[in-house]
Amino acid sequence: MRVAVVGAGVGGLTATKCCLDEGLEPTCFEQSQDIGGVWRYTEHVEAGRASLYPSVISNTSKEMSAFSDFPYPEDFPVFLPNARLLDYLRRYAEHFGLQEHIQFGTTVVSIRKCPDFATTGQWDVVTEVDGKQTSHIFDAVMVCSGNFYEPCLPLHCFPGIERFQGKHFHSRQYKHPDVFQGKRVLIVGMGNSGVDIAVEASRVAAKVTISTSRGSWLLSRVFHHGYPWDMVFNTRLKSLIRNSLPGPLSWRLINHSVNQWFNHENYGLQPENSCLVREPVLNDDLPSYILTGRITIKPGVKEFKQNSVVFHNCPEEEPIDIIVFCTGYNVSFPFLEEAVVKVENKHASLYKYVFPTHLERPTLAVLGLIKPLGAIMPVIEMQARWVTRVFKGLCQLPPQSVMEKEVNEKKNQVRRFGLSFDEVLKTDCLVYMDELASFIGAKPSVLGLFCRDPQLAFTIFFGPCSPYQYRLGGPGRWEGARRAILTQWDRTLKPTRTRVPTSKSSSCPSLLTVVGLLLLLAALVLGFL
Repeated sequence: MRVAVVGAGVGGLTATKCCLDEGLEPTCFEQSQDIGGVWRYTEHVEAGRASLYPSVISNTSKEMSAFSDFPYPEDFPVFLPNARLLDYLRRYAEHFGLQEHIQFGTTVVSIRKCPDFATTGQWDVVTEVDGKQTSHIFDAVMVCSGNFYEPCLPLHCFPGIERFQGKHFHSRQYKHPDVFQGKRVLIVGMGNSGVDIAVEASRVAAKVTISTSRGSWLLSRVFHHGYPWDMVFNTRLKSLIRNSLPGPLSWRLINHSVNQWFNHENYGLQPENSCLVREPVLNDDLPSYILTGRITIKPGVKEFKQNSVVFHNCPEEEPIDIIVFCTGYNVSFPFLEEAVVKVENKHASLYKYVFPTHLERPTLAVLGLIKPLGAIMPVIEMQARWVTRVFKGLCQLPPQSVMEKEVNEKKNQVRRFGLSFDEVLKTDCLVYMDELASFIGAKPSVLGLFCRDPQLAFTIFFGPCSPYQYRLGGPGRWEGARRAILTQWDRTLKPTRTRVPTSKSSSCPSLLTVVGLLLLLAALVLGFL
């Protein structure tokens, strides 16, 4: 079975590897000359591919971001600069022999159904190399092109922007803070990129202001007791509590937790609808920069003038020289017909965020179009493992009516992360991973492990839900999974313990709390298992 893989970034690499695991024949088309996708830094912005600035660091820790059968080297830092993450992807590609299946410098021009698609499920894939187009027939397609290359710049939403005489650009164009030297800078939008750019700009600019209409919860990579935030937050125990308690109580607990670092209301960051748990921003510097006056938080923009801006509920004008619009990206698949994947309001109607619901045969899948509260890499890998099993006919999708009903429900419901234009892309990564893993028979049985391997079961349930858990059994089982789980804290602490004190302490966080909760939540745990 021949499978076309579009893109050689994170998604394309793991899709290619999963195809090989299932005995499929992948061909990965990459328009640039190298792998890495968004994690490969280039000094100049390249059309059709993601662009990042050189200071980008991963927001999720290496143990939670690893592919499930390929841990990071123990000497890699806990949160990875983009160059180290790209190094990891190169090692992954080399270890599993992926390079030979990638065609570089090849642009996918179009993907169309073959005339006999209803019976064969085949696709006509047209590619272009050096101006010459070639048509290929594939049995299936995995779209891994990402969604960080077409900037969303809704200038029509900002009255007076046509009168503004200063400079303005989208965050995709940003590379170095030198452009802000001595300038008065306005950052519009408060996502991760917006806050990163504001922090960098404040070191050289005369003044930096962030405009946010909704506010945001802010987390530090350094979480409780100095441990990585996602290794503390994304555990099976805490997921159980969050999803079992009544909504208002769960929200109160999480709101209390995120306010432990600092009171968001005092810093002008409190989300408008604080009873809903919004997608957080990860940044370690913003609170101190607000305290020292280097960054000011303002409400949404009311209008721009020639050399100034007026904010809502703020009568005075504020002079500015440069505007950076950190307004996100559009979801776009220029090589696909709209009838195959319809995009509306930055949302594609996909079953489980992967499969179009209306195709006669499930031979096309989109990977990575999701926003988990956690690492994206293992989520995409799990999607690829499921997709390749569906392609082979080993997993079946439900009827079209069932899939469409679920997609429509996701569009209409108010999700637990709050209201936004791309709300339906956000999901609880642990619940989602478990669901896909159950489809392929790779979801770990914690109750069964308590009988056979109590140490492993204890670590899996109370410790971080690291990707290795999904290689303990089922298709794709990896012999090293158990050891990887039991040694995950060793790899986490190795690069930080460069000075070892004479007195030793436990490397496992919250051990006493875990023991106490083991008894208090026993009934709830059994019901969950």
